[in-house]
Amino acid sequence: MAIGLASVLAGWAYTGGPYPLGYHGLGDLFVMVFFGLVAVPGTFYAQALQLVPAVWPAAVAVGATGTMILVVNNLRDLETDARAGKQTLVVRFGRAFGRAEYVALLMVALAMPLTMLALGWARWPVLLALLATPLAWPPLSRVLRTTGAALNPALGTTARFQAAFGLLLSLGAWLGHP
Repeated sequence: MAIGLASVLAGWAYTGGPYPLGYHGLGDLFVMVFFGLVAVPGTFYAQALQLVPAVWPAAVAVGATGTMILVVNNLRDLETDARAGKQTLVVRFGRAFGRAEYVALLMVALAMPLTMLALGWARWPVLLALLATPLAWPPLSRVLRTTGAALNPALGTTARFQAAFGLLLSLGAWLGHP
């Protein structure tokens, strides 16, 4: 109940209220926290009535891939957001920052299954998530080379990567639970 209420309030605060998070450079953090660090452990707990250590790197991976979609959106809308006064991280720090953020989030997501394995929180099947890696290259290439509306396809292909990675991570964590 508390997670649901906090999520609804955070959703409202993202674009509403006296200090809209998405308009002040906090959207990326919001997505990482609520789509990853809240949603994944919250969902796991609702099913298992407990938390296990592997939930946290999985939450970071899911939050990172969700944030990648927001970064593509912010890169695409850089000029219009700047004119509208929406101070996303990309508006504040520039296109090169946004591109670097996208790459860093991808690397963090891909590192999480390895982290789970290295810490003994999952067995080798968790590495199945890495089979989604080829799906990351088309949007990555577009993010690194294009701007504006040419980034629209990268929204969909990043979402496809997120879906495949998340499903494979879930399957791998389930099969590889110690």
